[in-house]
Amino acid sequence: MPRSSNMYMSGGYWLLILLLCLHSGGGQKKKENLLAEKVEQLMEWSSRRSVIRMNGDKFRRFVKAPPRNYSMLVMFTALQPQRQCSVCRQANEEYQVLANSWRYSSAFSNKLFFTVVDYDEGADVFQQLNMNSAPTFMHFPAKGKPKRADTFDLQRIGFAAEQLAKWIADRTDVHIRVFRPPNYSGTIALALLVSLVGGLLYLRRNNLEFIYNKTGWAMAALCVVFAMTSGQMWNHIRGPPYAHKNPQNGQVSYIHGSSQAQFVAESHIILLLNAAITMGMVLLNEAATSKGDVGKRRIICLVGLGLVVFFFSFLLSIFRSKYHGYPYSFLIK
Repeated sequence: MPRSSNMYMSGGYWLLILLLCLHSGGGQKKKENLLAEKVEQLMEWSSRRSVIRMNGDKFRRFVKAPPRNYSMLVMFTALQPQRQCSVCRQANEEYQVLANSWRYSSAFSNKLFFTVVDYDEGADVFQQLNMNSAPTFMHFPAKGKPKRADTFDLQRIGFAAEQLAKWIADRTDVHIRVFRPPNYSGTIALALLVSLVGGLLYLRRNNLEFIYNKTGWAMAALCVVFAMTSGQMWNHIRGPPYAHKNPQNGQVSYIHGSSQAQFVAESHIILLLNAAITMGMVLLNEAATSKGDVGKRRIICLVGLGLVVFFFSFLLSIFRSKYHGYPYSFLIK
């Protein structure tokens, strides 16, 4: 081959390399411009409200589509009144508290954004993710696809803002200090209670024998025992939802299917069952110790026995539904 032809081929080779480099540099520049545009848009929306509302198009553009160097926290919910999702409204309040804490903190940056997708505004997103329950919290990392741990375990942990903040810190290394707006309802309730008790003692200042009433103190002690054994303290710490409603079929669950969690309604049910069993035991004791009419005592005994047997069977059936594999049952399965 002539020497001039080799020169032409060599020159064409280097020209091709140059064109590829220019094309690659142009593509990289385009990605950087697109990323900057997306971040600028998200920052503008965040300046207006702490939680950005998204439909299907916005979700696909800002959450799913590259490029992206920021993390997205998304709450999938159903807040429309016709959905009748009280849990969604409660979770949304905690989510707003957390988002506001991040938005107005000194550590706020463009590395994390809070968003929400409502079922009535983004049903296609729910279908795309095969999601059939709400509310659900998901973290979409800046790089890679979401892992199993990027879905918040709401049923086990609850949706308190403090619990969400811990989960975000584990997934993103972003630490958010939760600031709640002042809530004086507890102080007002305590002041009213103290005033009521004080007023009662003042009115009865000449006759305080009721303070030594054993029945009254026994009833007060039972109320405390019922509250504690039904899981009220757990509810206060974890902040679980009152119940769970499936947005697809509208079915409401009042008993949690796991032994590691519970609903608020479930604790109320357990409280009433324990109270009914206790009432049955009191009636049995009354029938055994009283010296009244034998026929009346027999009726009291049967009523007490019926209360204990039926409601204990109900309580045992709930226990079996939560602790799968528990072999024992009585009357109610």
